[in-house]
Amino acid sequence: MSRSFLFTFALAGLMVAVGGAASSAQSNKDPLTGLKLSNDQPIQIESDRLDVREAESVAEFTGNVKVVQGATLLKAGKMVVYYVKGDGGSAATGSAAIDHLVVSDKVYVQSDTQVATGDNATFDMKSQVLVLTGEKVVLSEGDNVAVGKKLTVQMKTGQAHLDGGRISIVIDSKSAKKK
Repeated sequence: MSRSFLFTFALAGLMVAVGGAASSAQSNKDPLTGLKLSNDQPIQIESDRLDVREAESVAEFTGNVKVVQGATLLKAGKMVVYYVKGDGGSAATGSAAIDHLVVSDKVYVQSDTQVATGDNATFDMKSQVLVLTGEKVVLSEGDNVAVGKKLTVQMKTGQAHLDGGRISIVIDSKSAKKK
């Protein structure tokens, strides 16, 4: 698979976290409704620094990392992309398949009106599991907010689990009626 498809899929994982948790708290709607990613849209990555360690199959973006694809925005202090070793691709050119992503230092993900924040995030391509962690993981859509310390999303099933300490959810009754 191409690097852009896999990276898009990884970003999709982050967006499912936002859409899945916020939507399931409001209704029985499809949790992917906030997800607006497309394989045909370009991905723009900006950072203060990029280090590629070809021998380790790693690309590390540091400092004001910003990833944009369509209506999706990811911001963080650092993003490390771990490529599958020995697949014939190159980390330097981005042609290698992605094994997993590690995002850290104030993770912020937005798609349209949905936002997820935390301290760290990981996305495993093989298991298709996204984990967003932090002292305070916040999922919001408008006035609807869910807070915990760890959000785990199973991409294959769309099932999301928020835990860690006391969970807090605020649902605006007016927004639930609009849907």
